[in-house]
Amino acid sequence: MNTRSLRAPAPRFRRLFPPGHIAVLRLYGPIAGGPRTADWIELVRRLRESRRVPAVVLDVDSPGGSATASDDMFLALERLAAKKPLVAAIRGTGASGSFLAAMAAHTIVAQPHAVVGSIGVISAGPRLPRLLDRLGVSVSENRAGRLKGMGAPWRDETDEERAKEQAIVDAFYDAFVDRVAKGRHLPEERVRALATGEIWLGEQAKELGLVDEIGDLERAVELAARAAGVPARAAPVRLRRPLLERLAGRFGASLAAAVADEIEARFENRLRT
Repeated sequence: MNTRSLRAPAPRFRRLFPPGHIAVLRLYGPIAGGPRTADWIELVRRLRESRRVPAVVLDVDSPGGSATASDDMFLALERLAAKKPLVAAIRGTGASGSFLAAMAAHTIVAQPHAVVGSIGVISAGPRLPRLLDRLGVSVSENRAGRLKGMGAPWRDETDEERAKEQAIVDAFYDAFVDRVAKGRHLPEERVRALATGEIWLGEQAKELGLVDEIGDLERAVELAARAAGVPARAAPVRLRRPLLERLAGRFGASLAAAVADEIEARFENRLRT
């Protein structure tokens, strides 16, 4: 296998991104993992290896989401930050998993009324055995492995399963606290005192040491440019999907919208008759 071809930035990326500009990498919306996160992490790798990119600003407006995907993003950003300046700009929400990802940045800027923090971990799921009983539904379960099927919604969890789930949550929580302590240069005890799942506004977060300064995206670009020794010029960057994929996506979205409209119209007609 030719490893050089795997590591070289794609020609499409080289054509789209102007050289010498600060790359603005957007982290918007829930972090769900899967193909979208994988593409995002691939983009981080290309930014890290591209000579055209002197520094990166992470533009954050996300409530977080998947713990594993958030940590995966953090690791990718940590690699990037080891090679070139990385500044995070929290504009709307930088909470939970997105705040974890931002811990890789050398500097964090937040809007004065941005929502920051939510250092904590939660695992939740429905338990439906009583509802199924009322509906007369039973579920047959054959298992090999004492904890196989842990979290199944059709039955109550056992004490052992509950303890195992809590141990996993605690492990994620300890890792989150450790990354915040290292990223913000705070004592672990101090971070644990803040790691209640609580959120703060940007100005409060600055007082607590969770962000470095109050400012906007433009200020973050200025800081990244200064660290890289280049003019404060920025350009957003994203992976551009192939034309066929983009057309198929637009067609699918249009088709779904048309179907939804038709269902809604038929449903309303039924209600009116």
